[in-house]
Amino acid sequence: MKWKQFRLHTTVAAEDLVIDKLMELGIEGVQVEDSVPMTREEKAQMFVDILPETGQEREEAVVTFYLEEEEGKEQILKAVKEGLKELASFIDVGNGEIEESETEDVDWVNNWKQYFHQFYIDDILITPSWEPVKQEDKDKMIIHIDPGTAFGTGMHETTQLCIRQLRKWIKSGDTLLDIGCGSGILGMLAVKFGGQFFTGIDLDPCAITATMENMEENQIESCQYEVLSGNLIEDPALPGRMKYETYDVVVSNILADVLVLLTPFAVRFLKEDGVYITSGIIEGKEQTVAEAMEQAGLQVIDICRQGEWRAVIGRKPHTDHTAG
Repeated sequence: MKWKQFRLHTTVAAEDLVIDKLMELGIEGVQVEDSVPMTREEKAQMFVDILPETGQEREEAVVTFYLEEEEGKEQILKAVKEGLKELASFIDVGNGEIEESETEDVDWVNNWKQYFHQFYIDDILITPSWEPVKQEDKDKMIIHIDPGTAFGTGMHETTQLCIRQLRKWIKSGDTLLDIGCGSGILGMLAVKFGGQFFTGIDLDPCAITATMENMEENQIESCQYEVLSGNLIEDPALPGRMKYETYDVVVSNILADVLVLLTPFAVRFLKEDGVYITSGIIEGKEQTVAEAMEQAGLQVIDICRQGEWRAVIGRKPHTDHTAG
């Protein structure tokens, strides 16, 4: 089946009203392109890797929607344009131009698979579950990964920064907390590196499912991990499902501004002498994260670089309980 794609040019100020108008007309599943900065609350709810902030904002927004070929296109577009005129009586809706194009019916959930192929991170082979492992790679550490719609194939520089730091700091028998676990790739590798137990937290239900499926695919037993759904910052019940000062390593690969908010909460779960690994930090933001660590009582022990991305690593100081 072919679909008609329509890109409606409007303004940031009017985009929500435009979307509401489209929904009134029975049009659902719209896509919005703009550069509105996130609020503090929105950042606190995000445990995902995102594109770097460019510092550029534009007033224009583009709302994309789709119609099946057999739908009454002319009638619907006429209603959309009339709706824009109504909105224009009290808000700037921009030029209201609508661009039309045709698109094939695509399985969007699985379409990304054509771009994801096996690759190496140092001597680790990361391979999608649908690709066979070559004979010459049989003796390598192999991770079978199917992220689905969750973030974390291992291809992104921020994930690779975290993987290399986990390899450096995870010791036999260690426990790991991954805040924003995505596909579960960091937890899987922590166990492969000798870790005893992994706890993953994510807001996205797809991430919870992906992590559990990937753990099974990599023969990691259910007694070696748990995956929790929730927001460590805002969900008061979530910390109660874990114990403070339980984890040898805490890792979080998300947005720098979210890390600033998250760090005071995350360090509570870190043992003394435990290591806190953060990434998802674009160049220029590393000092902000480092300062947040220091304010939370951690010692910054390293800042690593790969391309334009950074990882900031901290350690929770040991308290001398015999003093005094």
